[in-house]
Amino acid sequence: MAAIQWFVSLGASVMLPVLLFIFALILRIRPGKAFKAGLTVGIGFVGLNLVINLLTTNLGPAAQAMVKNYGLNLNSIDVGWPAASAIAYGTVLGSMAIPVGIIANVILLFIGLTRTLDVDVWNYWHIAFTGSLVYAVSQNFWLGIYTMVIHAALLYLLADLSSRTVQKYYHLPNITFPHGSSAPGFLLALPLNWLFDRIPGINKIKLDPETVQKRLGVFGDSTVMGVIIGLIIGLLAKYSIGATLQLAVNTGAVMMLMPRMVSLLMEGLTPISEGANDFVQKRFPGRNLFIGMDSALAVGQSSVLSSSLILVPLTLLIAVILPGNKVLPFGDLATIPFMIALMAAVFRGDIFRTVIGGAIDIAVSLYVASWAAPLITKAAIAAKFNLHGSHSISVLSDGGVWTTWFIVGLGKVISWAGISIIGVIVFAGLIYFNKIRKSPDSPEDPSES
Repeated sequence: MAAIQWFVSLGASVMLPVLLFIFALILRIRPGKAFKAGLTVGIGFVGLNLVINLLTTNLGPAAQAMVKNYGLNLNSIDVGWPAASAIAYGTVLGSMAIPVGIIANVILLFIGLTRTLDVDVWNYWHIAFTGSLVYAVSQNFWLGIYTMVIHAALLYLLADLSSRTVQKYYHLPNITFPHGSSAPGFLLALPLNWLFDRIPGINKIKLDPETVQKRLGVFGDSTVMGVIIGLIIGLLAKYSIGATLQLAVNTGAVMMLMPRMVSLLMEGLTPISEGANDFVQKRFPGRNLFIGMDSALAVGQSSVLSSSLILVPLTLLIAVILPGNKVLPFGDLATIPFMIALMAAVFRGDIFRTVIGGAIDIAVSLYVASWAAPLITKAAIAAKFNLHGSHSISVLSDGGVWTTWFIVGLGKVISWAGISIIGVIVFAGLIYFNKIRKSPDSPEDPSES
């Protein structure tokens, strides 16, 4: 377990190149080509993390200033996904998430119950997080392990279901996102999109980046939009003119640099993706394999970033006016692009629908995060996480996602039976979509039905 925790501590930028290199060799890709592909992915993640840190370091203080300016007083602080992942991997139970996730994935692939090969093993912290919360309420180690298995299977199901939407909208061949903060948004967006299509007036609004740029000219350019949104956030934060201009330029830089880092990632992933499909076609004719990756590949898209920046001040407003909410959004304000990445794909990049759908998702997340706060605080203490004087902490992303409420809630109320109910639903879905349904390897896009 110590070796696994040491490997995890290296982070995605080191873990992924090593794992992808080994995976490429198994696929019989030439060692030199495999090394270059894995290294390119690692460098892409370094660049992507630099851009995300640029966003975080600028949005964080601005959000804190808005909180202070408007006297927001909510008793549970959102510590963000970096703290959540540290809490998740900070226990013996959490450190077992990676082997549990890999074994579950391999078995489901072998018996044909998923088409997602998840190479994004660092993000198994999402299943470690729910496993840790269930353990916090039950004190049952094996129930925590069982929870991680079922949660992993649920993410593979969501990745299979959303694969066509991801590939079609983001132009990512053979890629899907079994990502704990992003994949659940897909199921939430489907009924919302159906509803938007049937509301007179709403169904006529089209506000994708191409339409905005066509109507507004240079002001509709995604980089310029980032600058404008940065100016608005700076004014709301009551920054000085100089600080507001710096924030504006930095948000514009994020809008320009993020897609370029994603393209670098794809440059490294392409030969591995092609090699994986060749490998599968030779051994399992007729089957199509999807490479499970971090939804960071999608957050650079202009609709996602534009909607996310608009949602930052909206999230704080929603937190204040939402009856019963106890969570002060902070750490995960920069994680909003991950939360809405698959929602934006379902909405075909429509910024209006993504902002409305994202606001609904955030309202739900605040309620779930408020409910989960005592459990997250308990799990943090068990992981010896420094609470920095806070009596209550929560997480807007994973702590607030509906799957956390669904899994941990049933695990808390009816223990093994509750998690088993989820397992039956998940495996019924996997069997139906991968065994029973006709043409399982060329499904219709659910967002178009």
